[in-house]
Amino acid sequence: MTELRGRRDRYRFVDLPYRLHRNDPSWVPPLRQDAHRLLDRKRNPFFDHGEACFWLAWRDGIPVGRISAQINHRHLETHHDETGHFGLLEAVDDQAVFAALQRVAENWLRERGMRRILGPYSLSMNDDIGVLVSGFDTPPMVGMPYTPPYYAKHLAETGYVKAKDVHALRVTVTDIVTKHIVQLENVTARLRAEGRIAVRHLDPARFAAEMRLALDIYNEAWTQNWGFLPVTEREAKQIIDQLAPVLPPEGVVFALADGEPAAMVVALPNLNEIIADLGGRLFPINWLKLLWRLRFRKPKTARVILTGVRPRYRRSALSATLVILMLAEVLNVARRENIETVEFSWILEDNKPSLEGAHAIGAQLDKLYRIYAKAL
Repeated sequence: MTELRGRRDRYRFVDLPYRLHRNDPSWVPPLRQDAHRLLDRKRNPFFDHGEACFWLAWRDGIPVGRISAQINHRHLETHHDETGHFGLLEAVDDQAVFAALQRVAENWLRERGMRRILGPYSLSMNDDIGVLVSGFDTPPMVGMPYTPPYYAKHLAETGYVKAKDVHALRVTVTDIVTKHIVQLENVTARLRAEGRIAVRHLDPARFAAEMRLALDIYNEAWTQNWGFLPVTEREAKQIIDQLAPVLPPEGVVFALADGEPAAMVVALPNLNEIIADLGGRLFPINWLKLLWRLRFRKPKTARVILTGVRPRYRRSALSATLVILMLAEVLNVARRENIETVEFSWILEDNKPSLEGAHAIGAQLDKLYRIYAKAL
């Protein structure tokens, strides 16, 4: 087991999952430039308020596992729970390797006063989270992780227990548009006619400002959710920069109450469809393929990545109406854009309103992700 030292180790750390999972048809190689950005202390906003350490596990001179341990000081200031995190976990199917990786992360956190370890978070709650525990037969949507079945097994054998499950639900658009869209729109018809509520899409001429508005609503709406930390200013800028080339204006829906933005939904085309065969590399020529595909080979699937209603509307009858209105618009857009499948992810297992809303239009659980914990 060695701590990362220098550029060569960083490349080994990033390359490991590409070697481990290259023959797994359900794994989509993420872009390597994004993986390197995650580790960069200057470019990743996590390091504005967090510290982390990274390790490689070796066997016969070859890396066979990797892990991070991190302390998010904003999490500690908010939750006061003496909890550190682990993440970026990748390893061969060997219990001894998993045990060694978790042990080094646990020791690092224990030495810094942590009394509990939680994860995987890569590196924060606003990045990839969880280990896949069901739904291994299909690739994940954009921004969602994939892990083989043995990851959950080895974590449990190492003494980790479930802290929280998060759901990814999918619905086939053709199964719902004919019987649900009209019903959804009828529910909101009177209020729309009176001018009390409305929807609008993102204004592309004001992309950054519109996305900041969406993130502001998200920060307000999620305040009471388990483990939540608001998106910081620098994190918001990074999100906006990453989404600007790939998020179409119709992918962002704002619900208006008496003319004011009260709720939002952000749905992103499933870019995993068009990067799966690129091996995680854009250069020297794959960036041309990506640009061509973004214009001429649009994905047939999409993922709802953000949703939220401002707290002052949440406990009113208007809250459900706003959600229905946005949902109807999202499904109408999906139909117009020939989207075949929409995923709602991720949703906390105890977020009953969101789960019930997704189930009401026919969405079914497709993948289940688990966050694990262990006392130190």
